[in-house]
Amino acid sequence: MDVITTHNNADFDCLGAMTAALRLYPGALLSFPGSQEKALRDFVERHPDYLPQFTRAKDINLEFVTRLIIVDCQHAARIGRFAEILGRPGLEIHIYDHHPVTGESILPTGGTIAVCGSASTLLAARLMEQGVSLSPEEATLILLGIHEDTGRLLFASTTPDDYRVAGWLLGQGARLAVVNGALTPELTSAQMGLLKQLLTTIKTSTMNGIVISVAHASCDHYIGDIASLAHLMRDMKNMDALFLAVAMEGHVYLVARSHAPEIDAGEVMKGFRGGGHATAASAVVHDQTLKQVLKQLDQQLQVSIKGEATAGRIMSSPVKTIPDSITIAAARELLTRYNCNAMPVMAGETMVGLISRKTVEKALYHGLGESPVTDFMHTEFLSAAPDTPIAEIQSYMVTGNRRFVPVFVGTELAGAVTRTDIMRHIYGGRRGQMSALYDLESLEVPTRIRSVAGLLGKRLSAEIRETLHKLGAAGDTLGVSVYAVGGFVRDLLLGGDNLDIDITIEGDGVLYADFFAERYGGRVRSHKKFGTAVLVLPDGLKIDVASTRLEYYESPGALPTVERASLRHDLYRRDFTVNTLALCINSDRFGQLTDHFGGQQDIQERVVRVLHNLSFVEDPTRVFRAIRFEQRLSFHIAPHTENLMRSAVRMHLLDKLGGERLLSELVQIMREKEPTAAIGRMSALGLLPFIHPSLKLVPATDRVLQETRQVMAWFRLLYLEDRFEPWQVYFMALCDGLKPEEFRDACGRLAIPGRLASRLCDQRHLVFTTLNAIKRRLKLAAEVRNSQLYAWFRGLTLEMLLYLSARAKSEQVRRFVSLYLTRLRTVSPLLDGDDLHGFGLEPGPLFRHIKERLLQARLDGEVTDRDEEEALARSMI
Repeated sequence: MDVITTHNNADFDCLGAMTAALRLYPGALLSFPGSQEKALRDFVERHPDYLPQFTRAKDINLEFVTRLIIVDCQHAARIGRFAEILGRPGLEIHIYDHHPVTGESILPTGGTIAVCGSASTLLAARLMEQGVSLSPEEATLILLGIHEDTGRLLFASTTPDDYRVAGWLLGQGARLAVVNGALTPELTSAQMGLLKQLLTTIKTSTMNGIVISVAHASCDHYIGDIASLAHLMRDMKNMDALFLAVAMEGHVYLVARSHAPEIDAGEVMKGFRGGGHATAASAVVHDQTLKQVLKQLDQQLQVSIKGEATAGRIMSSPVKTIPDSITIAAARELLTRYNCNAMPVMAGETMVGLISRKTVEKALYHGLGESPVTDFMHTEFLSAAPDTPIAEIQSYMVTGNRRFVPVFVGTELAGAVTRTDIMRHIYGGRRGQMSALYDLESLEVPTRIRSVAGLLGKRLSAEIRETLHKLGAAGDTLGVSVYAVGGFVRDLLLGGDNLDIDITIEGDGVLYADFFAERYGGRVRSHKKFGTAVLVLPDGLKIDVASTRLEYYESPGALPTVERASLRHDLYRRDFTVNTLALCINSDRFGQLTDHFGGQQDIQERVVRVLHNLSFVEDPTRVFRAIRFEQRLSFHIAPHTENLMRSAVRMHLLDKLGGERLLSELVQIMREKEPTAAIGRMSALGLLPFIHPSLKLVPATDRVLQETRQVMAWFRLLYLEDRFEPWQVYFMALCDGLKPEEFRDACGRLAIPGRLASRLCDQRHLVFTTLNAIKRRLKLAAEVRNSQLYAWFRGLTLEMLLYLSARAKSEQVRRFVSLYLTRLRTVSPLLDGDDLHGFGLEPGPLFRHIKERLLQARLDGEVTDRDEEEALARSMI
C-alpha cells in the first residue's frame, strides 16, 4: 500500500504537492499526519469540491504500508505516527522536498530533493515532463502551493522552474481568482489583536552588522495563520530578518522570515526542532515559557549568523595605489582610470597618505595641477587590521566624516574598506544605496550571494563535479580563492550544457595551474605576462585559468592594459552582466554564487546588458558579442544597451578595430548554429559597412542567406564526416552582392591571411563561372552526365559547393550538388597507375588521358568491373 503524507501543521504547499504526488502514484492514500494551518482549513470549508479524498492517519493500518511518499518534509519528528515505520526493512521511502538536506534528514530510497521555490514545483515538473493532463481543480491546488511558498513568485528563493511550472499550470486551467482569494484572506478580529501586540513589542537590533527584528505576543486561545502576519509585518516594515514568537495554549509558535544571506531561517529553527529553508521556516516549542524561548532565540541567532563582522570579511583587495612622486594632474588620471574616488599614496611599500578625487579636483580648479600629490594628501587615517570590528570602522567613518579605511597585515597594505562596503554589509544594498567610493562607479544592484550546490548536483555529471572539487582543493592547499566564471556559470543557471570551464584565481593563476598539474596530472600552457594558463587534463578537458585582474584602455578600440585586481574588479571588466557571475569551488564555500552586478536577474529576464556606459567605447567588439549572445540564448538586448551600440556606430568606433579582431567576432557569429538572425541584427544596427562600405543586406543577399541556412540544415542531415568551416559558407553568402574587387577589399579589411584570402577569391570566381556553365547547359535541355557534374564540381571546396547550392535559384542545381556530394566525389577507377604501367605505358599525356577516360566511364556507368576497365584501357592503348 502506498501512502502520501507531509508535515504537521500542513500548508498550501503540502496540499499542492500531495495533489501532484497522487498523479504520480495512482491509488495511493492521502493522509495528513496532524493539524493544518487555519488558512488551509478555511479553504477546504469554502471549496470542498477541490479536495481529493483524504484518509485520517489513525485509520491507516501501518503494517500494510509498503511505500511511504513524503512531500515538503524530511524530518521524522514532523510526520506524526508515520515515523514509527521508518526503520522497517523493505519499506520504500520517496521524498520530494525543496529544503536542504541535514544530518537529521530521513534517508530516502527515491524521489527528488532539489533547490526550487516549493515542493509543489518539484512534483508538477515531473507531471509536465510526462505530458500528464490535469483537471482545473488539481492545477489550482498545485499553483496555490507554489504561490504560497514563493510569495506569489516574488521571494528571492523563487527559481525559473517555479515560473515555468506555474505557466504550465495556468495552461492546464488553474484558476488565479481562487488562488488569490485563498492567499489574501481577511484578518479576523483575533488576528488583528495579535498583530497589534506584535507591532507593539517588535524590537530591532544589529548583530555583527545584520539588522534583525524580533516580536512576541501571548494569547489565551489559539490563533491560526501566524505566517500571514509575518508576511504582512515584513511588507509593512521592509525588514531583512523577522522572527515572531507567540505563546498560545501552553506552546510557543515560532515563525521566521529572512532576506539576509547571513541568516538561514531554517538553520535557526532547527535549534527548536523545527524546519524550513533559508528564507522561511517555523517551529512549535513545548514545555518552555515565552521568555525562555526568546532567550534561546537570541543565543541561537548569535551563533547562527555566518561569519564575523570584521574588516577582512568585506574589504576590497588588492588595492590600487598612487606613488608619492606624481603630480596632482597625474593623480586625477589614475583616479579616473581605476574608477576610484580615493586612493592610498605610497612611498615604496609604505602608505604615507590618502588622496581623494574631491581634493584633486579642487587643487586643479586653483591651477595646482603640477604640484606634488604629497602636498595635499590626508596624512591621518585609521589603520585597520583584518580582524578589526566593522563597528569600529563604522564609528570612525561617522565621527570623522571619512570614506576610506586601509587594512594592513603587519605593515603591508592588504585591502581597503569604504563607506559603500559598510552600507552594503549592513543593509544589503536595499536601502539608501550610496555612490561608490573606492573601487567602482555607482551600482544599481546589490551584491547577492547564494548557494547553488544543489544545482551543481542536478545539472553536472559526476566527472565534472569531481573536477571542480579537485580545482577547489588545489586552491585550499595554496590558500587562494578559486571561482568558476563566465559562460560556464551562466549556462549552468540556464540549464544548458557548457564544458568550457574558465577558472579565476585570487592569486597567481600560473602558479596555481602548475601546482594543479603536478598534483592531479595534466599539462600546462602558460602566459605569464597576462597571468593566464590553459590546463589540459589527462582526459583531454581544457580549463582556462586566470588571475583576477582589471583592464583599462588607453584609447577607444585599443587592446587593454592588464593589471592584477580584486574579484569585483575582475568581474567588472567583463562584457555583460550575465557573464559576471562567480561560482566559488573552494571546499568551505563550494557552490556559493556571487553576483555583484545583477546577472541572475538579467538571466531570469533574458536580457543582455552592459555594465557601464563606456563599455562599447573601450571595446567595440562587444557590439558583435551582444548580438551573438542575444541570438544564441534567445535573449533580448536591453534598450539602453542597444542605444549605446547605436552610439558606437554613429561615432565610427568600429573603424578603429583591427581586422583580426573584427574577423574573430564575425567568425564566432557565423559558427553559431543559426547565424542568419544575427546577421539581420548586424544589418539593422548599421554594422555591415564596417566590413565594406558597399555591403548591404538587400533582398537578393537575404535570399542567399536564407537558402544557406536551409542548405546547412540539409547537409547536417546527411551525417557526412567531412570537416569544414561553416563560417566561410555564411561569409560568402553575406558578401554575395559584392563585386570581385570589393570582395577582395573586404578580405583585406578583415585581415584574412593572404593564402586563405586568395583561395576564397579564386573559389568565388569559380562558383560564378560554374553556375553560368550549368545555366547554359540546362538551356540545351540535354541530359547531364555524371562525368559532367564531376568536372563542374571537382575543383570546388566543400564550403564553396554549399555556397553554390545556396546561390543557385534552380532546384535542379541543388540536386546536382547533392548527387556529387553523396555519390560521385568518391568514385575512382579500379585500375591505378601501377596497372597502366604494367600495360607498358609510361607517364605522359596518354597515361593521363587514359586515367581520365576510365574515371569518366565509371562515373557514367560505361564500365562496372575491373575486366571492363582493362578492356577499355587496352583499346585506347
